[in-house]
Amino acid sequence: MTTLYEKYGGEPTVRALVDQFYERILADDRLKDLFKNTDMERQRKHQTAFISEVLGGPKTYKGADMRKAHAHLSLNEGHFMAVAEHLQATLQGGGVAADDLSAIMGQVASLKGEVLNL
Repeated sequence: MTTLYEKYGGEPTVRALVDQFYERILADDRLKDLFKNTDMERQRKHQTAFISEVLGGPKTYKGADMRKAHAHLSLNEGHFMAVAEHLQATLQGGGVAADDLSAIMGQVASLKGEVLNL
């Protein structure tokens, strides 16, 4: 059985998608200030590892759990939805099939409580 990670090209594809995702995020007035004090190179590496793992790739994510990673940000539902919107658009633009996109976005939705510290 092929994982989504393998199906879509592995690490090179994930890295490219993460770069496109953060281009969208940093251009969005609703979100860009959340990253003003963030080491974006480090952030991209963490996100690449995290998404690789979510897609069934190597388990290399070593960052903080979702609650700890986002606790200092005072995020709200609008922030979460804006990030999800950008992720979905990035994945669609990267050629992710509708059924795979639905599964991925379902995983993202399941993290909402942790990300928003609900």
